[in-house]
Amino acid sequence: MKTLYKKSLLRLSDYTNKEIIYLIKLSKFLKKQKYNKKENKYIKGKNIVLIFEKESTRTRCAFEIAAYDQGANITYLGPNDTHIGYKESIQDSAKVLGKMYDAIQYRGHNDKIIKDFKKYSKIPVWNGLTDTFHPTQILADLLTIQEINPKKPLKEIKCAYVGDAQNNIANSLLEAANIIGLKMNIVAPKIYWPKKKFLFKKIKYIKKNKNIICTENIKEGVKNVDFIYTDVWVSMGEKKNIWEKKIKELYPYQINKKMLNMTNNKNIKILHCLPAFHDKKSILGYEIHNKFHIKDGLEITNDIFNSNINLSFKQSENRLHTIKALLVSCLSKKSFF
Repeated sequence: MKTLYKKSLLRLSDYTNKEIIYLIKLSKFLKKQKYNKKENKYIKGKNIVLIFEKESTRTRCAFEIAAYDQGANITYLGPNDTHIGYKESIQDSAKVLGKMYDAIQYRGHNDKIIKDFKKYSKIPVWNGLTDTFHPTQILADLLTIQEINPKKPLKEIKCAYVGDAQNNIANSLLEAANIIGLKMNIVAPKIYWPKKKFLFKKIKYIKKNKNIICTENIKEGVKNVDFIYTDVWVSMGEKKNIWEKKIKELYPYQINKKMLNMTNNKNIKILHCLPAFHDKKSILGYEIHNKFHIKDGLEITNDIFNSNINLSFKQSENRLHTIKALLVSCLSKKSFF
């Protein structure tokens, strides 16, 4: 196929099934090059600006290393590094950056901001996470899934997403299910199902298409799945008085041995985009465990998290390879397959 030259990625549905499969295939190719220490620099001399209004570990590291490996230059702009949106409008800032750089990565809150960056910069813009979408994470997840099941097409994979399904991960997973045909079970209390205001068209689609279901029944939702995916239930951006209510309502949906037994799948694997509150070894993890009298993890128990069925660190590494494929595809005219 043709490359994705100069194409933006604001949400997964910006790309077709064919384009997503191409990116996954290219990710494998570039990953093999890196492992064999025979990496070619396909975007040497390109300049990329990384705008982070939210803190980051995996996204920032993956974009920086991917750019360095490919010979591109990066500029990191943190929350206090620019006049963007405060002293200068998004429109004016986007026009300035569009004259200096070949691409923009944005990680922040508002989806309108990233749309304005795309509209006014006239260069590729990639979503490193917003409140609504996290497409680069899902690309890494799809690569991870395919590496674990190399002989099984993605459209035949069955995944259960358990917990709070009103976040950017769940939204982007639903987009993946709609585009690729991935079988997706949303397993959560009804009040935590995807928001109809955001997913109205998708909800109508869900009712017609058997590859996506929403259920409160844990046993029904995880039976015979290949993967169980979860994310944290509480956010630093939320008021802490909300935490107690969410934890009480979602605790039955914790990934633990009991849930794994319900899958009837001895080869079940766990996906988690991280960070995870599986123990007390982080400041926030310690606070949550003590304040709410939790003994063994929040969204996932510590033993399951530290077992070999947990693929979260493989997902983290694959952030690098899928983001690298994105950079190469959008900034190089070279067609690989």
